[in-house]
Amino acid sequence: MKHIILGGDGFLGTELTRKLIRRGESVVIGDIKQTHESGIYDDPRVSWMKLDVTCPQDFEQLDVAVDDVIYHFAARLLMPIVPRKQRQEVFHQALYVGTDNLLQFMQKRGLQRLVYFTTDMVYGHTEQHPRTEAHPRAPLGPYGQAKCDSEHLCEQYRKQGINITIFRPRLIIGPGRLGILEKLFKAVDRNLPVPTIGSGRNYYQFISVSDCAEAALAAVRAGLPNEAYNLGSLNPPRVRELLGTLIREAGSRSFILPTPAPLVKFVLALLDRAGTPVMDPEQYLIADETCVLDVSKAREQLGWEPQDDDVSMLLAAYRSYRSDAEAPQSNPVSPGSS
Repeated sequence: MKHIILGGDGFLGTELTRKLIRRGESVVIGDIKQTHESGIYDDPRVSWMKLDVTCPQDFEQLDVAVDDVIYHFAARLLMPIVPRKQRQEVFHQALYVGTDNLLQFMQKRGLQRLVYFTTDMVYGHTEQHPRTEAHPRAPLGPYGQAKCDSEHLCEQYRKQGINITIFRPRLIIGPGRLGILEKLFKAVDRNLPVPTIGSGRNYYQFISVSDCAEAALAAVRAGLPNEAYNLGSLNPPRVRELLGTLIREAGSRSFILPTPAPLVKFVLALLDRAGTPVMDPEQYLIADETCVLDVSKAREQLGWEPQDDDVSMLLAAYRSYRSDAEAPQSNPVSPGSS
């Protein structure tokens, strides 16, 4: 049995690969890039091939067996921000078309084992707290909509004999990944005010990359249930508490600055329409809401439980950011890398 990770050169794929090779497993990574600095390719049990999920012919190079497990992490993320006029096509191609191509390939080759990571953004605004997997799916933009459409696609292919476990994570963080957090960390380092959209009294939930990888492994051990599972931390804190701890840890003179949410969202929408976006609308439209996922289903059915708490995750990400910022800058040339 092999573990085939599409989008495996990325943040989650790299973490899962490390866990798999520690278990002595064979891993095939299909991605459009290969990052040698991660060190995962130094292990002889890991192989890489250039594969773009939006190109159906690229799948034909995969040497697959019916007992192989496929992990679908290939995606276009919200960060860096995609220009407004391009979002619909970019996310549809990367998220929906890529998933459709994969499922068609699996059906043709008789493959039946898939772990697929989508997003909690399929839910849209919070209608029920905490949000269970039964929460209505009402995405707020093309990213969440493309992920939601791909989930519906998976539900159709399940009827044709493919076992597909779907995970809906909150914001995945960990050392080495910044995304939207980079602006926050820079503000803290520069002793600038840290604005919140709204009062900051809402609760905010992360999920660590390690806990996500463990959830994928738990799904495989459980036989790839045809279910969707939320992934998030336990007992998330309020935004103000989370940011205040970060500021103290950094020894910063920054302070938390609450802002009127409707006004800020209006200004951010104007900037987005003007072609100078600061945040993607799918992020700022829910920034003042409590978007907490109930993860009890994964605990009960998969035996999975998150190990990392939100404060520790944020501080670990900040320390990694500081370490990278303080490291000597160099431009090594690696043969075969771009």
